[in-house]
Amino acid sequence: MTQAAQISPTTTTISRPMPLKRRLRAVTRKVRELASIGSALASTGHPYMAHIVPMRRCNLACTYCNEFDDVSDPVPLDEMLRRIDDLGRLGTSVITISGGEPLLHPELDQIIARIRKTGAIAGMITNGYLLMPDRIKRLNAAGLDHMQISIDNVMPDAVSKKSLKVLDAKLRMLAEHADFHVNINSVVGGGIANPDDARVVSERALGLGFSSTIGIIHDGSGQLKPLGERERGVWDQVRNLTRRSYSRFNHFQEAIANGKTNDWRCRAGGRYLYICELGLVHYCSQQRGYPGVPLSGYMTADVKREFLTEKSCAPNCTISCVHQVSYIDHWRAPQKTFTTPGASHGTAGAEQLVQIR
Repeated sequence: MTQAAQISPTTTTISRPMPLKRRLRAVTRKVRELASIGSALASTGHPYMAHIVPMRRCNLACTYCNEFDDVSDPVPLDEMLRRIDDLGRLGTSVITISGGEPLLHPELDQIIARIRKTGAIAGMITNGYLLMPDRIKRLNAAGLDHMQISIDNVMPDAVSKKSLKVLDAKLRMLAEHADFHVNINSVVGGGIANPDDARVVSERALGLGFSSTIGIIHDGSGQLKPLGERERGVWDQVRNLTRRSYSRFNHFQEAIANGKTNDWRCRAGGRYLYICELGLVHYCSQQRGYPGVPLSGYMTADVKREFLTEKSCAPNCTISCVHQVSYIDHWRAPQKTFTTPGASHGTAGAEQLVQIR
């Protein structure tokens, strides 16, 4: 029996009708999302999405990941609440908690509740290991809107422990108890041993009533890494399965899969912000150091400046969240200035940055 056959996507599929409470929350969430997009179309002077890190430490150590350590303490709650309020001050529409592993933060529920208090949509990216029914219910109560879990393979291996074998029970808990939207992201490339695992993961996610996306694992600087023939075949299969989900906005990956560059306007630093555990603003998780300034001093003028700044890393970029956010403004505002992330610079505060390689 193959590894893929050991976990069938039809096993224990949740097919019961969605509870009324969950349906109402889904409708309300969709209205808020449409309003946020309308606001973004009306004005370019505020961030659409921010990723914020309350915890750099992770309980796993996937070999392709450069966004974690195993020693960091959680950011104190008071400081996290100030940072959330600063994102609210800037008018941020979507605030997503990432890491590290955010579920390790002891006051995560209060952080999520503060995001909702600003009026923003609250999201989280987690490896899912720490989910239990009571924890899921606490996330419901805190007001979480979206959760994403990346599952890299069917069986754990030396590259990644984020496997369907380990996490399938957690997915069933989410299908049973979560009132928030759940997306399961599978991956190809980057040393994943069996590309077909991505198809098995996606089928299982869809069978449980979740949305599903597929990504191409980038190199250590978030840059293009084209797919081999076998990987490309699986990638096409999964995209055909998920065309009705928001993966349809990942069309930029077509060029990446073919080893080509993308011609686009990266709005990182403007529409998209990455806030590290030190409270500094960066373009994204892979370009930490730019602009590398404290969020507490980040102003609307900074957002507008970076909105109009072309980034040299953009043509080969594979960071899907930045592509998706920037797509809102692909049709307007040609960029007037230019910067090269990774070059020598003297940005204030960058010398304090923890660079993870």
